[in-house]
Amino acid sequence: MSIQHLLDIDRTLCAVSCQSKKRILETISQVVASQLEDIPQAEVLASLVGREKMGSTGIGKGIAIPHGRLANIEEVIAVVLTTQPGVDFDAVDNEPVDIFFALLVPEEQIEGHLQTLAAIAAKLNDERIVSQIRAATIPQQIIDALQ
Repeated sequence: MSIQHLLDIDRTLCAVSCQSKKRILETISQVVASQLEDIPQAEVLASLVGREKMGSTGIGKGIAIPHGRLANIEEVIAVVLTTQPGVDFDAVDNEPVDIFFALLVPEEQIEGHLQTLAAIAAKLNDERIVSQIRAATIPQQIIDALQ
């Protein structure tokens, strides 16, 4: 699945004010739950927190790709947001994270999930794209940078 198909203006946020890892995961969960009537925020949060307990999804250079699986969805859901300032997210380089590309995938889509994560990581490895995302003041600028 291409990244472009995952992006949605209603699930893209700029300069969110969050002071903790828990709060950013709660924010991501709220965004998802507000879009999906049948999925409670607590279920989304539990999925994300469960994955973080296995090891931080902070991949370094101010970027994290939190992700989890949900039983009651049929397609991948992405939430992209930036924070101001960065959040201590236990990233591999111990630097604060200010770009979050969260993914929630159907429970049975293991292989597709890994391919999507790899595509996102490759996109976020491009310094030009990352600079554009950090400079974004409106959600459409983040989406444009990722396309």
